[in-house]
Amino acid sequence: MSEIVLEREYVIPLRDAYEASRRRRAKRAINIIKEFARRHMKAEEVKLSQGLNQLVWSRGIEKPPRRVKVVMRKDSDGVVEVLLPEEAKEKAEEKEAKAGEESQE
Repeated sequence: MSEIVLEREYVIPLRDAYEASRRRRAKRAINIIKEFARRHMKAEEVKLSQGLNQLVWSRGIEKPPRRVKVVMRKDSDGVVEVLLPEEAKEKAEEKEAKAGEESQE
């Protein structure tokens, strides 16, 4: 795995998704999140977490959330991973637990 170089927390406004037709709003919201990540983290490749995707689609295609709080992590390869704050905490705790197990051995 690549080492995390940069980590930031953002609140992404998704109000522009509501300018799209009703049957395209969730798709537009996903594209807005990816564009935001590319612009603010200066990266070409962006990966969204499964939890974030489920949150955007949780109320269906017609009613995505108006804003989303996310954590963006850029690794040494230039790939940006976009996570929900809860997911970021869980991943950090898992990493610490693995590091603790390795140091005990």
